[in-house]
Amino acid sequence: MRWKGRRQSTNVEDRRGGGNSGGSRRGRGGKIGIGTIVLAALVYFLGGDPLAVIQNQGPVSAPTTTAPISNEQSDELAAFVKVVLADNEDVWTKLFPEQLGRNYKKPVLVLFEGQVRSACGAASSATGPFYCPGDDKIYIDLSFYNELSNRLGAGGDFAMAYVVAHEVGHHIQNILGISGQVQSQRGRIPETEQNKLSVRLELQADFLAGVWAHHAHKMKNILESGDIEEAMNAAHAIGDDRLQKQARGYVVPDSFTHGTSKQRMRWFKKGLESGNLNEGDTFKIPYSQL
Repeated sequence: MRWKGRRQSTNVEDRRGGGNSGGSRRGRGGKIGIGTIVLAALVYFLGGDPLAVIQNQGPVSAPTTTAPISNEQSDELAAFVKVVLADNEDVWTKLFPEQLGRNYKKPVLVLFEGQVRSACGAASSATGPFYCPGDDKIYIDLSFYNELSNRLGAGGDFAMAYVVAHEVGHHIQNILGISGQVQSQRGRIPETEQNKLSVRLELQADFLAGVWAHHAHKMKNILESGDIEEAMNAAHAIGDDRLQKQARGYVVPDSFTHGTSKQRMRWFKKGLESGNLNEGDTFKIPYSQL
């Protein structure tokens, strides 16, 4: 992705290095269970309260050491995600009036290390990137880049850009009232039906990430050879079917909350090709056709 030398967003809270982050810029490593990583991969695009998910889960297997991130790599990634956030700001500030007839409210990106507190509760790096609707903030521990590349097999800078754009997609769903409508059904409908609503929400966020890529490239010529493949590979890596197969050797479709690898790739690609917000209503399509 072409990003160096371009505008960086100022809507960023850098909590790296201690304080509310609960981490340190130097000597950071630690242990994260592989089961936690798989769980985190299932929830890091949640768009709700990640703590609620983690608190209801136990460890799946023995811990494994997480590769630390150097100060240099952290600073480079911080600059990168600030540019990606700025590109999202530019795209959505333009598209909201054009396609929705309203103004866009920009989210804040919080960079943290180790642990963080949000309006959705406390979370750790194992939660992965998440959007909290309670404070309109996106939370990212930049060491997730290594998890995405090394553990989930989805490397490349545009894979990380896709992650940021997906979380911005959840912000868009929140300000449009979509995520609130989904959340309002919790406890009122069977769990399997709630899971299906969650899948629809996640696939729509994938679509919105694709719409962003479409317009960001038209506006700024950001895409390089291999970038789309990186994003598609990331979408494939975090499919519920793939993650469940890796974690336990079989899949339980009724428990899916994010969509299959095929679905996630399909909806990102659809947004990328169309660039039209009106083509991303995942809630009107029969579930079997998603």
